[in-house]
Parts: sequence; structure tokens; C-alpha cells
Amino acid sequence: MPSHSSVSFRPSGLQGPVRRVVYVSLYELIAIAFATLGMMWATGQGAGHSGGVAVIASAIAIVWNLAFNWAFERWESRQAVRGRSTARRVAHAIGFEGGLAGILVPVLAWWFGVSLWEALLMDLGLLLFFLVYTFVFNWAFDRVFGLPASAQAGAGTPVAGVPG
Repeated sequence: MPSHSSVSFRPSGLQGPVRRVVYVSLYELIAIAFATLGMMWATGQGAGHSGGVAVIASAIAIVWNLAFNWAFERWESRQAVRGRSTARRVAHAIGFEGGLAGILVPVLAWWFGVSLWEALLMDLGLLLFFLVYTFVFNWAFDRVFGLPASAQAGAGTPVAGVPG
């Protein structure tokens, strides 16, 4: 029987670029549907106009998603404590959604011909929804597909929320 120290660490679950493509695709398809419905309700615009801005927002979000998650996972892989605690998930959701709002508010202002302040107010409902959605989606995605290698514990590595 091999000793504990000779056991090699191999990430389990969906990993690497395939994980990112599946993640982004699922996240954005669901997001487009909810954003279209939300914008239709909030603005009184039809599905075409609301869906158009939802698709534009989705394209922006895809690029932001790839960049933000790459940076987050790089940071995460250098942390002494592995795993995704509630605090780490909240930080991820706030960082992602805060950055995305900074990009999307000017787009909404342009699309609807309103001031940045009005666009920020319009975005507030979506922002709050997506803050919760991002948290829940990431939790569910990790439950279905497993944690990324950056969050998995290797032999002897402490895991957030699990006593050593």
C-alpha cells in the first residue's frame, strides 16, 4: 500500500479550457433569458429591443468573465487555504458583478439614450439579481462539475471550512 506522501494529486471534475467554455456558455444562455425578461418588464420595450441589449451585455460579459475568472483562479491558486468558502464565493461574485456593472452602465445609457445615473438605476435591479445568480450558479456549477484544480486540496493542503 502506498504511503500518504506518495499519493499524487490529480484534479477531479471538469477542468481547464473545456470547463471555462461550458461554464460561460451555460451561464450566459441562462443570463440572456433572464435579462431579456427583466429588461422587457423594467423598460416596457419588446423582446427584440430588450433581447438585443441582453445579447450585447452577454458578449461583454463573456469577455469579462474569461478575464476575471482567469485572474481570480490565478490568485486563488496561490492561496494557502484551498477550497471555496462562502466568503471567497461572495468576494468572487462582488468582484465579477462590480466590474461588469462598470462596463455595462455606459452601454445601457447609450442603448436607451439616458444619463449614466439613470442607466445605473436601471441596472440596479439586474445587478442585484445577477449578484445572487452568480453566487448560486457558481455553487451549482461546482457541485455538478467539481471544483477547478485551483480550489482543490492536494495532500496536506488545508481546505476552507474543513477542520484539519
